Amino acid sequence: MTNHTERENAHSLPHSVWPAQALRRLESEGADSLGITLYELMLRAGAAAFEVIRCRWPQARHWLVLCGHGNNGGDGYVVARLALAAGYQVTLLACESERPLPEEAEAARNGWLNAGGEIHAANAPWPEQVDIIVDALLGTGLNRAPADDYAQLIEKANRYAAPVFAIDMPSGLVAANGTVPGAVITAEATLAPIAIKPGHLTGKARDYVGELYYHGLGLDSWLAGQQAPMARYDARSLIRWLTPRRPTSHKGDHGRLLVVGGDRGTAGAIRMTAEAALRTGAGLVRVLTHQDNIIPILAARPEIMVDALTDEALQQALEWADIVVIGPGLGQKDWGKKALRRVENFPKPMLWDADALNLLAFNPDKRQNRIITPHPGEAARLLNVATAEIESDRLLAAQRLVKRYGGVVVLKGAGTVIASESGEMAFADVGNVGMASGGMGDVLSGIIGALCGQKLNLYDAACAGCVVHGAAADAVAARFGTRGMLATDLFSELYQFVNPEKLNNKA
Repeated sequence: MTNHTERENAHSLPHSVWPAQALRRLESEGADSLGITLYELMLRAGAAAFEVIRCRWPQARHWLVLCGHGNNGGDGYVVARLALAAGYQVTLLACESERPLPEEAEAARNGWLNAGGEIHAANAPWPEQVDIIVDALLGTGLNRAPADDYAQLIEKANRYAAPVFAIDMPSGLVAANGTVPGAVITAEATLAPIAIKPGHLTGKARDYVGELYYHGLGLDSWLAGQQAPMARYDARSLIRWLTPRRPTSHKGDHGRLLVVGGDRGTAGAIRMTAEAALRTGAGLVRVLTHQDNIIPILAARPEIMVDALTDEALQQALEWADIVVIGPGLGQKDWGKKALRRVENFPKPMLWDADALNLLAFNPDKRQNRIITPHPGEAARLLNVATAEIESDRLLAAQRLVKRYGGVVVLKGAGTVIASESGEMAFADVGNVGMASGGMGDVLSGIIGALCGQKLNLYDAACAGCVVHGAAADAVAARFGTRGMLATDLFSELYQFVNPEKLNNKA
């Protein structure tokens, strides 16, 4: 999103996420629960959008409203009518069709006309001066590139100097998965009525959604009783997983973590994983790595126990460990392959990342006690498809990975997706573009591994770890910006997020 770290209304966003195809059912059943019509729900959506626009852009006097030939357009007609009644200058352009409008949208259109509003054709000239553009062209049902008349309006809106406010979804962004099959609106802000959809959070969402607002339209109590199939987690969620420690607890209570990797020349990767685990609260962290890496790692972080990776040392360490993280800096030579073969039958929780995933792609297997943390390129190798196919539907890719490899999958990227073999799915609604730098994945592996060692189950550890990781990066970005962020910069911010009771008290 435009500046995710500064989103003012983050506390108002729900933690439930609904598939786009569920929205029609939610609207219908929700309206029935309140004893109101779907048109009344549309009036509420338009009023909510109107209030957000008026509060966010109080100086805007001339509103340009773009309406599509559907219920999203109906919301736009309501906004236009309310703006006209409030004394604003309103110009409305509509994509008309020979097909009849849905009943609710037709009523909203008539309300606009009865209020004295005019409807201009989609290809009509635009006013010279517009202060705000309201995008009500395409809603949640889009699954292909916008038609030409819509595409032309979208592209013109993006070229115009005025900010764009999108109702429900920026037109052209697919609500089901955040993909962009054609022209798409670049919004400064978006209102999600009733439900947050996956397309608000993952895929290309952050390029186009802008600041995300939410309004339940009076259905909040009813929605709270519905079981959402997906979740959205942010820093506020951490308290559900990370509780204060007992005053009498000791290091053995907080997990013995073994980290395996770091072939010659990759001491940095394995050191970052190990230190991240310590910073996240692991009781003891032991590293088995290439002989050449021992002194550099000890010099950088003496709290890490380090030894050379040999058959004997690995056997002893596996007997000692509560959890194993393998992959950072492992390489794909015989040295790394041999270590992975010894680790793969470890019966306790384990996390595979980096080269462990690249080796797994050659010899796929399914395990219930494992977390895998691929980025899109690694995911593509694991599924033997192109990276573009992974990015075309990140939810589906995560589900396919879980089905093939078992356990828990963390599909990294903007809008990280976490999926479990039991069908749970969540989005880590944290993080920023500064994380697109080397070593970030190594840090994440250490964080998640440490949380597994602190008695979180695989899925909860993956969710909490992704949130801690992204929230720490957001804290760094808030202080210094995103460009030039290093993975090790997160270490100084991890304290506050792995001790969320302190974070909540501060808030």
